Amino acid sequence: MDPLSDVLSLLKPQSYISGGFGVNRDVAIQFPKHQGIKCYAMVSGECWLSVEGVPEAVLITAGDCYLLPRGLPFRLTTDLSLPPVDFQTLRAEGRVRDAAASEKDGGPYIVGGHFTLTGSHARTLLSSLPPIVHIQKESDRAAMRWSIERMKEELHDPQPGGSLIAQQLAYMMLVQALRLHLADGVKGSWLSALADKQMSAAITAMHDDPGHTWTLQTLAERAGMSRSIFALRFKETVGATPMEYLTRWRMLLAGDRLKNSRDSISTIASSLGYESESAFGKAFRRSMGCSPRQYGRGSKPPA
Repeated sequence: MDPLSDVLSLLKPQSYISGGFGVNRDVAIQFPKHQGIKCYAMVSGECWLSVEGVPEAVLITAGDCYLLPRGLPFRLTTDLSLPPVDFQTLRAEGRVRDAAASEKDGGPYIVGGHFTLTGSHARTLLSSLPPIVHIQKESDRAAMRWSIERMKEELHDPQPGGSLIAQQLAYMMLVQALRLHLADGVKGSWLSALADKQMSAAITAMHDDPGHTWTLQTLAERAGMSRSIFALRFKETVGATPMEYLTRWRMLLAGDRLKNSRDSISTIASSLGYESESAFGKAFRRSMGCSPRQYGRGSKPPA
């Protein structure tokens, strides 16, 4: 798989809920803190998105998409001065607008999904994303349009299997939104490096064969650069040295296998390029804060 697919496989996103809802004009809809990541697109109208801890509210217009990867409480409203009311309260009172009502008067209508992340490294892997990822460039909106329109159709005219299709469309929107965010080239994280062809070539090599005895020289060759320029560029783009990145990726893979497989520690260590269980254990403790045995204790699936 490519590096972004590798990362998503470790996050293990599962669609907790997918669908659509309208934004009321008389109140601000308040959403509590959430686990996982939310990905939504504005089908019609516009409204403000206000996230706790973010100084400025963001105006979301028709065709825009937004990700909320930090799980912070947030509000959606057509008027920032309106009083906030909890979404579940509105739902219990039957005051959540549906597609038909929003379509009739051109009100704000949103589709998307909330994904729980069952992988144990979600916080680590998403920490480089901002509290709000706003997809708003016209070229990016065009890339999202097919998924948004298809989801709108599935929700407007339910058919057999529609719930499953809506979940898959929401997942497509999530991946596409992450891909577009990476393409913006924000520096300072391993995620942003995936949009840099030379850095991505080196990262792909590490992901394809994490147990290989990679050196700065061999990775620079994969990137088609001199060793010194590659080392400088990688650190500037990713925020870590190539060897630090490689070690971190190996430990994330190891942690996933410790929790989700019955592989022995020695088998995992060998497959990730460590000649001894002791050397692997030291590297794991430095990176993950505990020993491999402590990390995986009580987490293995039954035989």
